[in-house]
Amino acid sequence: MKPLIEAFTNLVARIRGLNYIDEATLKEVLREIQRILLRADVSADVVSSITKTIEERFKQEKPPQGITSKEFLIYLLYQELVKALGGEEIPNVNITKRPYKLMLIGVEGSGKTTTAAKLARFYMKRNLKVGLIETDTYRPGAYYQLKQLAEKINALFYGEENSKDPISILKHGLEYMQKSKVDLVIIDTAGRHRNEEELLREAKAIYDEAKPDEVMLVIDATIGRQAAAQTEAFMKYVPINSVFLTKMDSTAKAGGALTSVIKSGARIKFIGVGEDIDEIEIFDPNKFVARLLGMGDLDTLIEKIRAIEEEDKIIEEIEEGKMNLLTIKKQLDSMLKLGPLSKIMELLPTSMLPMQYRALMLDEEKMSNAQEMLRRWRYILDSMTKEELLNPEIINASRIRRIAKGAGVTPKDVKELLNYYQLMKRMVNQIKKSRRRLGRLVGE
Repeated sequence: MKPLIEAFTNLVARIRGLNYIDEATLKEVLREIQRILLRADVSADVVSSITKTIEERFKQEKPPQGITSKEFLIYLLYQELVKALGGEEIPNVNITKRPYKLMLIGVEGSGKTTTAAKLARFYMKRNLKVGLIETDTYRPGAYYQLKQLAEKINALFYGEENSKDPISILKHGLEYMQKSKVDLVIIDTAGRHRNEEELLREAKAIYDEAKPDEVMLVIDATIGRQAAAQTEAFMKYVPINSVFLTKMDSTAKAGGALTSVIKSGARIKFIGVGEDIDEIEIFDPNKFVARLLGMGDLDTLIEKIRAIEEEDKIIEEIEEGKMNLLTIKKQLDSMLKLGPLSKIMELLPTSMLPMQYRALMLDEEKMSNAQEMLRRWRYILDSMTKEELLNPEIINASRIRRIAKGAGVTPKDVKELLNYYQLMKRMVNQIKKSRRRLGRLVGE
């Protein structure tokens, strides 16, 4: 991972140092992205898709207002890498029933037994009672390894040291966990090579007996893009619900492992980032790419761009006449990200604003006070019901008192917000009327 992070960090620094981005410079940057990803063992077709999309979007899309072309290029790189890693959605790691049965499968050497303990520890921190069952009767020491790890983290353990029958061990283990009233049962299985049909059939037999709620495939990230073949081989025998990638901290092929698994259709849920029992992370593509690009401030850039995009949508709503307090709530969220002055103010002619609002735009101290006012208004909106947000006309004196109490403000603050809403509504209506008159004149 370290060489990959260093390569991308250097590239981002280089982009930021550019005076301008012309055709030749863009091509050079894209070639460097290709070199970095290919060195990370990402397949050529995925690399080509990423860089082609970045190039097309950079040439065709206009950067949001206030965003430089350099920032936009970095943002596109971020977005396309996130997309290649499965999109922005964070995996759901919640346990949906009790007891929840989680079956682990994977080839020998993938770190499956240690992963079983890591997962147990992760869920025990969430106040769940966890039990571990060892069904591996092939690898010498598997029983003792998981038993010791279970004792270390105070998890329940079941295994049969001298048994050679994994199905029998599983049955007894499940009975023991049922009696112990555990919330989560983690079933560790023998390591399986994808060409060993007998062992793959055994995985199917364990699956049929256990009827697990989830099957998690454990893959060693150091194998790079070969991870896809491994995933697809197991998929022929049992459904793969999620993937745990181990040894992510110690390989230069992490990119290849990640993209190939995702391309196979599997969902990466966790990654192992060290040997310690607590070194486990939920796989969040956004955070992973931010770390990959070596950018602690990437979140700020993304937030800024998204806030502008949100305001564009809000403006469309207002122009279409879909305005209520929920619209104001969205507007405030966006304004608080960007600052007290935003594109919504630019939409409205300054001459139409009351004197106190015009004065705000020229006075820094008053602008700071305005920011505080916006925060107060946001608390007030949080204190309202959905019905009140959608139909502000129903808000009477008793509702104002209730809203003020819930928001920790005065009724005067609530009335001030409602006056602002009425003002905005009037101005939008005036603008719409002006546009209609202008349209008739032009039509004439």
